[in-house]
Amino acid sequence: MTDSDDGLVRLWQPPHDVDLPRVLSPLQRGKGDPTCAYGPGEYWRTATTARGAATLRLTSDTDGIRARAWGAGASLVLETVPDLLGAADDAHGFDAVHDVVARGVRTAPGLRLCATRRVWDVLVAAILEQKVTGREAWRSWRELCRRFGSAAPGPAPEGLRVVPDPTQLRAIRDWEWHRAGVDGARRKTLLAAASVAGSLEKAVGFGGVEGRRHLRHVPGIGVWTAAEVAQRAWGDPDAVSIGDYHLPTIVGLALTGSPLDDDGMLEALAPYEGHRHRAVRYMNAAGVSRPRFGPRMPVRDYRSR
Repeated sequence: MTDSDDGLVRLWQPPHDVDLPRVLSPLQRGKGDPTCAYGPGEYWRTATTARGAATLRLTSDTDGIRARAWGAGASLVLETVPDLLGAADDAHGFDAVHDVVARGVRTAPGLRLCATRRVWDVLVAAILEQKVTGREAWRSWRELCRRFGSAAPGPAPEGLRVVPDPTQLRAIRDWEWHRAGVDGARRKTLLAAASVAGSLEKAVGFGGVEGRRHLRHVPGIGVWTAAEVAQRAWGDPDAVSIGDYHLPTIVGLALTGSPLDDDGMLEALAPYEGHRHRAVRYMNAAGVSRPRFGPRMPVRDYRSR
């Protein structure tokens, strides 16, 4: 890691293929996410850290992955670059026993599970996605980041923002939550999480089931939310998003040809125990997705109430 007038720089030579867009795609919350940006051959993202906000720029060339970071948390985000790009991901014991999963493995040889090593940023997004459509959640995410987060440190692309940190989030007034389209239940959960945010970061060190259980000590954080955070914060290969509106149907159609409920989904994923989330990622890589036609959650606008 070297220091320069243009931020801190790190060159990392990964021992494996890295497909930057595919590895980092779970961190993007819809089109127009103000916390990340893609450019020709580059990827930008912002993050909160224990030392403050940071902006990270990643590029790939023949020498490896070149990372440059700005802001008070620059050195911390550079330390996490290998894990962010899947260096800590261990697929030992994973076997693609279904054709569709094997097809995903062939389609995405550079797919690895990212690990931000930071709970807060992905937790805020996951709570916003509780029991609403992705479109609703992403609209609220954009609103909160743009109005209450910080400008990205360094020479970042125009409009790049940092998610509100716990202090900034606790300062949001009631009517401003309403304007951002966040209902009382999700607001209450976010404020409860913000009050113990430092303790929640311990979940990364615990990992696995224990880490997910630690997150669930906060009222309003259930199995689904804990899994969504675990998948991104420490690259949990077995964290299944139980309670997801679409996932049982997606898995059921891919593995059995019929929609399933949560219990049926877990039964179908049983051959992948220890790597059930990884199997789902490979199904996605194979092109399996929610049916285009079928029941959808209604889009609600809390700002109009």
